[in-house]
Amino acid sequence: MGETTRGGLLGICRDRGLAEEGRRRIEWAESQMPVLTGIRREWEQQVAKPLAGVRIAACLHVTTETANLMRTLVAGGATVALAASNPLSTQDDVAAALCEVYGIPTFAIRGEDRDSYYQHINRVLDLEPQITLDDGADLINVLHSQRRSLLPGVMGGAEETTTGVNRLRAMAAAGALAYPVVAVNDADTKHLFDNRYGTGQSTIDGILRATNLLLAGTTFVVAGYGWCGRGVASRARGMGANVIVTEVNPVRALEALMDGYRVMPLEEAARIGDIFVTVTANWHVIDAEHFAVMKDGAILANAGHFNVEINLEALAALAVRRRVVRDQVEEFELADGRRIRVLAEGRLVNLAAAEGHPAAVMDMSFANQALVSAWLASRPGLSPGVYAVPEAIDHEVARRKLHSMGVRIDTLRPEQEEYLRAFPAGT
Repeated sequence: MGETTRGGLLGICRDRGLAEEGRRRIEWAESQMPVLTGIRREWEQQVAKPLAGVRIAACLHVTTETANLMRTLVAGGATVALAASNPLSTQDDVAAALCEVYGIPTFAIRGEDRDSYYQHINRVLDLEPQITLDDGADLINVLHSQRRSLLPGVMGGAEETTTGVNRLRAMAAAGALAYPVVAVNDADTKHLFDNRYGTGQSTIDGILRATNLLLAGTTFVVAGYGWCGRGVASRARGMGANVIVTEVNPVRALEALMDGYRVMPLEEAARIGDIFVTVTANWHVIDAEHFAVMKDGAILANAGHFNVEINLEALAALAVRRRVVRDQVEEFELADGRRIRVLAEGRLVNLAAAEGHPAAVMDMSFANQALVSAWLASRPGLSPGVYAVPEAIDHEVARRKLHSMGVRIDTLRPEQEEYLRAFPAGT
């Protein structure tokens, strides 16, 4: 394990010798992130930095794409420290490069235990942040439960994922949220693209890397039809799988049906599914009653943020034997001889068994994070609560992405703008 001091904080990574490999991969991701790179280069050239003197604590997946977000925040004048938001999503070479090449204190070791995970979050909070960036709201939770003395100094935060936004809205409803947080997850240029295309592709990538299965002809069950579930279902169907969707929301269930998927209760799907993916942001979605009827060889994966969507404790209690049969594949043998296989310990399969979302889609998500951070820094004194990403930022990210792709679009003529503002016009 390597430790590196930068600006009074100690970065912790597995092996500093991995830094050069991490740098190469970070630069490769940068080449696929023109929007974020463009923002960074603009900020580098500005004399008045939008984040000058601002301390930012981040709890995000330590990947090549996140590294480029950290570089952008530093270019904007911020002092930054980063911890992992999932014990199995850390890329050790990236953590090493962040500490050794870019001088950004990073506290992350792939496979770290729960105690280390929370120790690292606390080390990041030693920065005494003014802005927080979260993926799952663990950093915000620690701030509100263990480090409350730091809360008066926090001007705002941003949250990246559906699970985290759900937690924050619950905190806000209970009057427990002490500062304003922007729901970056809900930006159109985030959830319509990152959640759908990013999660869709990377989840299939993780399943294939872990199992080397042929998806064509399998019965593939997707639990949850939010934007992430839509993406997973679409990509599974594209690989030739017969897709079943399970839902609790009648509108989403109807949408899945009209999108051409079979829709049924999970109890029914459990009997016929070959592969199951949970993507609901909820607790024990696949539970003991489902394990009891699953086929021999059923494969379970989770693409939700926390490893609670599959009730692994119940599965372990039912098992008479468990063993690792492949890297990232654990087999649970039940008393009747049936075997149920769980991928990546029930954690985010796309990050634990693969590399997460493609850089090209994280480009938009992290451009939102960067611009929202600057927006928060310019607006101290906002009341506590969960805020939407300003539409101007959402549209700016989309415009920049289209420009990077060489795509031009129309603009309204003055008379068209006037028509949209008028009310007397009719038939």
